[in-house]
Amino acid sequence: MVDPRGALDWEAVLAALLDATRTPMGAERARAMVLLPTAREVTEAYALVGALAEARVKGEAPPLSAVADVVNGSGPNTINRENVRRRMIVQCNTAGRDLASVVSDIQQRLAPIQAKLPTGYFIVYGGQFESQQSATRMIGLLSLLSLAGMFLALYSLFRSVNLALQVLSALPVAAIGAVAALLLTRQSLTVASMVGFISLCGVASRNGIQLISHYLHLVRHEGEGFTPQMIERAGQERVAPILMTAFAGIGLVPLVLAPGQPGKEILYPVATVVLGGLVSSTLLDFFVRPALFWVFGRQDAERQMPEARTR
Repeated sequence: MVDPRGALDWEAVLAALLDATRTPMGAERARAMVLLPTAREVTEAYALVGALAEARVKGEAPPLSAVADVVNGSGPNTINRENVRRRMIVQCNTAGRDLASVVSDIQQRLAPIQAKLPTGYFIVYGGQFESQQSATRMIGLLSLLSLAGMFLALYSLFRSVNLALQVLSALPVAAIGAVAALLLTRQSLTVASMVGFISLCGVASRNGIQLISHYLHLVRHEGEGFTPQMIERAGQERVAPILMTAFAGIGLVPLVLAPGQPGKEILYPVATVVLGGLVSSTLLDFFVRPALFWVFGRQDAERQMPEARTR
C-alpha cells in the first residue's frame, strides 16, 4: 500500500508500485493499493498508472495500459454466492411492529420491481422471517396431528363422537381469551404464542373431561338422572378442581406484567396466551359447557345409558 499524502512525488509512487507489483517467477497476478485523498490526485494517478510498467524483463518496461484497461468504477467489496448464483443481502430490523406485517408491506412495495426483474434475478425473503414461516408450518402440522390424537383418546373414553366434541369445544373458547389477551397487550401471533396455544389446549380439555366424566359418574353410580339438578350438582362438586387449575395460572402473572425485560422475550407471549385462555376456558366450564351438554349432549348420553332416569 502506497500513501502519497504529504508529498505528490509521483516518481516515488511509481517506484513503490513497481516494487509492490513485482511477483515471483510463475505468479499470475499481484495487487497494489494507492491511497488518494483528493480528486486531483486521483486524476493525476490515472495518467500515471496508465504508463506504469508491469515488470522489467531485460530492461524492457511495457506500459500497464498495453495489458490492462485503467478505468474508474465502483462495485461490491465482496461477491457472495449461493447455489452457484450471486447473492446480495439487504438487512433490516423491526421495532414496534410484528415481523410478518413488515415483510408483507415490503413485498407490496417491491412487487412492481420484482415483476420487471430480468431473467435469472429474483427476491427471496429469508433470515428470521424464513425461520418463522418454517416453524409456523411445522407447528400447524403437529397441531392437526395433536387434535386427531386428542379426538381418538376422547372417543375411546366416552365411546361417543358427540361427547368427544363436547370436550373439544373448550379449544375455540379458550382461543378467544388467548387472542383477546394478545390484542390487549398489543402482541402479534408468533411462534412463542403458538406454543402457548398448544399448552392451553391440554389444560382446557382436562377441565372438560373432569366435568363430563362427573356427569356420567353421577348417573351411572349415584342414581341421578340427566336433569338440571344433576348438572348443577356436578358443577358444584367440580368447582374446586377447575378453580385449582385456573389459580395455577397466577404464577404466570409476573411474566405478563414484565414485557420487554431481557430474558423474557419468549416467556412473555407464552404466559399471555395461557393466562388469557385460562380465564375464558374457566368461564366456559361453569356457564357454557353445562348448556352445551344439556342441549346437544344429553340425548346421546341417555342412549349410552338406558338405565338412566330422566326427571
